[in-house]
Amino acid sequence: MVKETTEKVETPETKPESQPASQTEEANTFNFNADINQLLSLIINTFYSNKEIFLRELISNASDALDKIRYLAITDPTVLKNEEKYFIRIIPDKTNNTLTIWDSGIGMTKTDLINNLGTIARSGTRHFMELLNAGADISMIGQFGVGFYSSYLVANKVVVISKSNDDEQYRWESIANSTFQVVKDTILNDKSNAIGRGTKIILYLKDECVEFLEERKLKDLIKKHSEFISFPIELWIEKTTEKEVDDDEDDEKKEDEKKDEKKDEEKKDEKKDEEKKDEEKKDEEKKEGDEKKEEEKKEEEGPKVEDTKEEKKRKEKEENKGSYT
Repeated sequence: MVKETTEKVETPETKPESQPASQTEEANTFNFNADINQLLSLIINTFYSNKEIFLRELISNASDALDKIRYLAITDPTVLKNEEKYFIRIIPDKTNNTLTIWDSGIGMTKTDLINNLGTIARSGTRHFMELLNAGADISMIGQFGVGFYSSYLVANKVVVISKSNDDEQYRWESIANSTFQVVKDTILNDKSNAIGRGTKIILYLKDECVEFLEERKLKDLIKKHSEFISFPIELWIEKTTEKEVDDDEDDEKKEDEKKDEKKDEEKKDEKKDEEKKDEEKKDEEKKEGDEKKEEEKKEEEGPKVEDTKEEKKRKEKEENKGSYT
């Protein structure tokens, strides 16, 4: 069953699932088992036309993980306390060229990640490689318990983030270069990258495999490979919708703009009036100052005139005195 869910896709780059191993506590580096390393070399270096089988294998693994937790919940319902829903989510991100397969199954401990994804080979691994070398179809990979490695048919890098009820959240990652790293995952402050229980597999797709991010392609593949899956599969997609503004809303917007313009004009007029009043006040103060200066000047000149008259009279008297002698 495919359930289409419209969400804003947030994956490791747009909203980090966690910090890369190199940015958290020191990561433990492990070597792949020799048989697994040889298998990865075959997968990476040989051309296979039916690469789409990776999605079938990852959905099948997710379903197995859900079966295990559902079986445990029959006798102990508390195993579902951290995540009650059973789901498989397919999340494409075209911005970062990643495809995430997320399940709420039993999850894996740190030991599980190390053993199941690298260091312990399945009994049929070598036999499967012999069949591949003999020309067998890669689609048989799931029959030998190594379907996870089909991820490298389409991805340059794979990150696995898993949380089991028996351990903390751990991160596994590899570019299939003979080694892989496992580190305790860094939970963000808002806990947006915390997994209640289950596993996220994030595939960093090769440039030639971005077709597996297309909605139509994914829908067709999920429908094709989920015939015997008893859990809901949700395909998360991102949709952009355009809102059409009707005439009434447009008129209201224009009316608001006019009101704002009117307020601006009123403010400008008020400012001009204030500036005019300031200028008039300055002119008045200047005029008063000039008048005051003029009065002071007259006061200063007045006594001098009187002094001149007195001096003239004094001289006349002296002259008159001289004429009588």
